[in-house]
Amino acid sequence: METSILHVSDLHVGAGDDDVLERVLGQLVELVAPGFVIASGDLTNRGRRDQHEHAAGLLRGLGRPVLAVPGNHDIPYSFPARFSTPWQEFERAWETVEPTYSAEGLHVVGINSVRPWHHQSGGVDDDRLRRAAARLDEAEAGALRVAVLHHQLIGAPWRSRKKPVARRDHVLGALIDAGAELIAGGHIHQAAVAERREFEVVDAEASGVVLSIAPGLGQPRPHRRGEARGAMVYRSSAETISVETYIWREGDWGLNAVRTFPRGRRALAG
Repeated sequence: METSILHVSDLHVGAGDDDVLERVLGQLVELVAPGFVIASGDLTNRGRRDQHEHAAGLLRGLGRPVLAVPGNHDIPYSFPARFSTPWQEFERAWETVEPTYSAEGLHVVGINSVRPWHHQSGGVDDDRLRRAAARLDEAEAGALRVAVLHHQLIGAPWRSRKKPVARRDHVLGALIDAGAELIAGGHIHQAAVAERREFEVVDAEASGVVLSIAPGLGQPRPHRRGEARGAMVYRSSAETISVETYIWREGDWGLNAVRTFPRGRRALAG
């Protein structure tokens, strides 16, 4: 049974691009026909209630189950709410900042990587990691285990100033040990994909994990080189995970890249 997931990130609803967002999202869902949607943060531009309501309506209106996690733009920009009630509006729209979704062949765990006292950089403390590990362990045998957070665990070519998650190696190692096979994020408005055995010295018994960063779905900023409006699609079978990169250009979606990785310990080919 194939599992298909649409991964969008950084919509920035309320930044003046909302009509376009609705159109491009609808066209993409019609094109790729996903069974499930991941939204990895910065759903809003300023974390206001009206923006959260609009973003939630836009995503739920796609007619698929949605799992959403907060980004650094999804908490209040005003004081003292930024520190006293940072998750209030997000939880009003989505119930929790640590969601879990399970279906046949799929188990997805959302992780809150936002730190209210940091404008950009994210982190996942040990308590959050333990809770995520416990939820990943609830997956049924054979289900694709996916961890979702806003801040990136790998970088992309052009955006070097946005730091990855604090204690990146520790966070990544903990999620791998907990059985994550796909770790999805956003934040840098660029697409990036890597597989554990491409960057880590491992033995033949080590399981692979795919790290994927979705480009921003919101309007790219011309002064920031390397930004594109796009999204990722994941398709998994019992043996493989494929990552498709879609980019919006000239009024339509284009498939720019497909990479296929093995699940588990075996390689695609000897």
